[in-house]
Amino acid sequence: MSNNPILITGGRLIDPAQKLDKKMDLLLKDGHVFWLGEEGKAPSLPEAPTILTARGKVVCPGFIDLHCHLREPGFEEKETIATGTRAGARGGFTTLCCMPNTNPPLDSRAVVDYVIQKARSEGVIRVLPIGCISQGRRGEGLAEMGELAEAGVVGYSDDGAPVSNARLMRHALEYSRGWKLPVISHCEEISLTEGGQMNEGAVATRLGLKGMPAEAEECMAARDIALARLTGGRLHLAHISSAGSVELVRRAKEKGISVTAEVTPHHLTLTEEKVMGYDTNAKVNPPLRTRTDIAALLQGLREGVIDAIATDHAPHAAVDKMCEFGLAAFGISGLETALGSLMTLVNQGELELGLVIARLTSGPAGVLGGIPMKSGLGTLKVGSPADVTIFDPKGEWLVSEASLISKGKNTPLLGTKLKGKVIATIFGGRVVYKEGAP
Repeated sequence: MSNNPILITGGRLIDPAQKLDKKMDLLLKDGHVFWLGEEGKAPSLPEAPTILTARGKVVCPGFIDLHCHLREPGFEEKETIATGTRAGARGGFTTLCCMPNTNPPLDSRAVVDYVIQKARSEGVIRVLPIGCISQGRRGEGLAEMGELAEAGVVGYSDDGAPVSNARLMRHALEYSRGWKLPVISHCEEISLTEGGQMNEGAVATRLGLKGMPAEAEECMAARDIALARLTGGRLHLAHISSAGSVELVRRAKEKGISVTAEVTPHHLTLTEEKVMGYDTNAKVNPPLRTRTDIAALLQGLREGVIDAIATDHAPHAAVDKMCEFGLAAFGISGLETALGSLMTLVNQGELELGLVIARLTSGPAGVLGGIPMKSGLGTLKVGSPADVTIFDPKGEWLVSEASLISKGKNTPLLGTKLKGKVIATIFGGRVVYKEGAP
């Protein structure tokens, strides 16, 4: 697909995959990175490029989200592929990996084909579907994993419905090896969390809410790591939230077990205290935990124990949250607030900017690294897809329902001023989001 050339000039180019962090120009042509180099030295082209000035801005590879919910098919009142991809573009994402808890779930070629075709016709960025581990996400029998791989899934998960049957999870890890795709585990021992509303601890006791102990996540993570060691399959732990989970992944990697992990912006920045006042927008699974857990998660990111930052974007209709806390749905809408939330940690000196970008680009690309046709994502190397994010690290904006493109306005950050604003997102050499444009 031919696109008009784009020259991005004057920006601070950060590409962790190439260990680049310097002022450089970037030239995009025919949907790929054509050249990058010293400012003012771009090669001449027969067709004059569109020029985007990025002085004072950061230019980096488009963000990759390993974990989001686009809700379609079946729950279009919460989100659609059209609205979700536009929200992703507004947040600086050029690739979204969508979870299979739709209706019908992504457990057959027909439903996967529907999502892929819908994304091509109505989406504005790349959508990579994740298939089910079990038929109907019921945890009783394996889905047709080979058929799903041939249809184009990039992993397997029953997200939101943990695979309680250890034998089934073992077989999933064994069979997935044939397609070199990760099995993505929602780590939750539901016998410990049934009826739970938030993190188990003093705040839950004070509010009179049933708690969900961190051990429910940790014992399932330990089981799945043991199964990954047994089978040699690729295991990816979704949205880990506790200090104990970080330590389990650390030890597993030291032993050479094939395990990767992700963490969300809200688990890095918000604690269980956000639930005070029974704010249903802070109700999420796994729950927001403690400052001790946040410290361990941050250290895990710094050490490379945690490979990626993923949003777990979970949009809901207003009716799903405007109710009693115990009846409210779990989930936070996070695509558009991810960068601003993470920049808070950068501004506080908790994380380096280059590390944050790495965990949004080369890190998730590495998790997808063994997947055919997905090479070149997460970098601005010459020849790679022209997926670029330009953001102002000092740009401030107010999170409000009106400011969010997503149908899901369910975020505990409503009314919060964030510093870190996406200025433009380019996917495949086309500008799919630009601040101030329709």
